[in-house]
Amino acid sequence: MARVLIAGCGKLGNRLGQNLAAEGHDVFGIRRDGSKIEAPIQPIEADLFAPLPELPSDLDYVYYIVSAKTYNDLAYYKAYVLGLKHVIEALKGQTIKRLFFVSSSSVFGQSDGESVTEESLAEAKNFSSRRLLEGEEIAHNSPFPATVIRFGGIYGPGRTYLIDMVLQGKANCMEDVYSNRIHSEDCVGMLEHLMQVTNPEPLYIGVDNESALTCDVYEWLAEQLSVASVTHREPTENSRMQRSNKRLSNAKITATGYQFKYPSYREGYGEMLEKMS
Repeated sequence: MARVLIAGCGKLGNRLGQNLAAEGHDVFGIRRDGSKIEAPIQPIEADLFAPLPELPSDLDYVYYIVSAKTYNDLAYYKAYVLGLKHVIEALKGQTIKRLFFVSSSSVFGQSDGESVTEESLAEAKNFSSRRLLEGEEIAHNSPFPATVIRFGGIYGPGRTYLIDMVLQGKANCMEDVYSNRIHSEDCVGMLEHLMQVTNPEPLYIGVDNESALTCDVYEWLAEQLSVASVTHREPTENSRMQRSNKRLSNAKITATGYQFKYPSYREGYGEMLEKMS
């Protein structure tokens, strides 16, 4: 059994830690408020944005799962750069088998419906993608083998923004624009699975099996909720350039044997709607 550290025990980190502990692994979690770390994860109450106290010894795997609380450069610097630097510094002298760094598919700047793989160009087009890519580089240049996971749009229990927008009649979509998503349970499943993969790749895209037209997703939700159809808009050239529009491939992670619990938005949102009714 392994000794695992999860830096950033929010919803994903807590869920991952519980799953790993249930398998018999020794799991530690870092969070500013240790009372929010769920048993049987062993809490370490610390601020990732300040130098860390001494960490447990003989760790095997480390997950860095931190997100920015607000959309500004300082918040992204703290979440994806400063916190990671502090974790790596605190781990000096340990022999870590693998550092997993959770990033975002937003670093892919494609906007014309292209098919995108791990080999596709990522660009620092704005402060958020610049900080994410900076964090990825720090992870890969650390003393430990590292794997970056770029998740698409995460949805699931507690992440009901799109359902709420459709219910309130506020949802509108641009025609012919693709979107990519992943259920939070599959985020956790991927992270858990990668710990079992021998010599994982340096980078994986984390999305489900279906890049879907945004309007198709909205219309499907409207039908399931028995509400009026959503508004469709013809995108302007400017809005197309600013809006993400790409088809992300999950071929690399599925090639490792991972099977998605929610292969498309229909299964994931369908279960959420059942539980709401």
